[in-house]
Amino acid sequence: MTTPHGTPDAPLLVVRGEAELEVEPEIARISVIVSARGRDRRTALDDLSRRNATALDLIKSYGDTVERLSTGAFSITPELSERGRGERVHAYHGRVHLTADFTDFTVLGELTTRLADMDLTRVDGPWWLLRPDSPVHREARQQAVREAVQRAHEYAAALGTTVAALIELADTGTDRPQSARTPFTRGVRRASLAGAAEPPEPLDLEPERLRVGAQVSAQFTMAPPRL
Repeated sequence: MTTPHGTPDAPLLVVRGEAELEVEPEIARISVIVSARGRDRRTALDDLSRRNATALDLIKSYGDTVERLSTGAFSITPELSERGRGERVHAYHGRVHLTADFTDFTVLGELTTRLADMDLTRVDGPWWLLRPDSPVHREARQQAVREAVQRAHEYAAALGTTVAALIELADTGTDRPQSARTPFTRGVRRASLAGAAEPPEPLDLEPERLRVGAQVSAQFTMAPPRL
């Protein structure tokens, strides 16, 4: 690829355009890890299957607010005893990883608290996100291009001339929006002898505004200025 060069009759003008938008998130994502432990493999698997079904049913009970629900990694791992000779299994540990995306943020505080109150269940999140096809990305790119054109005209005006033609426009990067991470963890609960415990108070989770950026590089030719 040949790099453009300016000439006295067509001076080259190279500018950069940037844009940064601050927007509300479109999706909230949480990660749920359901665990189980048993002295034999079948007990661990049965407990894990039951807790996994309970977590799935709880998430699905929120209906259309759940945009996506998927099961990730599953594992069942033997724990060897530290005493005695030979390889003797002391217990089995099982884990299932779930991921859920939500479009209604008002249910998050209640749901994450209920999930975190389950036995041997860990909840991580929420991560605040935009959809890959969100119009916010297009708006940021277009704003960056407009800024590059405006800068080109301003530099040309400072030289007492005008922009003649666009030679090249390059996308030099789009920033991915970042989100905060608020972890929740919960271990084994013990049932009260007086009856079922009161449900936990829902957490107050406020959506984090996201910053989306775009950068472009543009090359123009100018009419020859009189210096």
